[in-house]
Amino acid sequence: MKNKKSPHLDDAGEANRRNKDKHFRAQTKRVFAAFHSQPKTMLMVSVETGILRANICRYVAKLRQYDNIQLIRKGICPISKHRAGFYQIKKEVQLWKQ
Repeated sequence: MKNKKSPHLDDAGEANRRNKDKHFRAQTKRVFAAFHSQPKTMLMVSVETGILRANICRYVAKLRQYDNIQLIRKGICPISKHRAGFYQIKKEVQLWKQ
């Protein structure tokens, strides 16, 4: 017996990957918009957008890699009451088209 996958399963896997890409791209846009308005902590953005904080940490790391976001200050997060960084998108970076 040969161990072949049926072609329709491969097509379903490809469609699933495209849907995940769209999902993460949409989340990235929402995070970008949330940090664009005023300095916020990652937890504040998580509560505001409903996106998991782990994903927001990943998006912030990617934005820092491309130098699109900056740490404004460190202070007490109003939600967690712990010390946290307040980030904001740099002013010269434009908001992505929706």
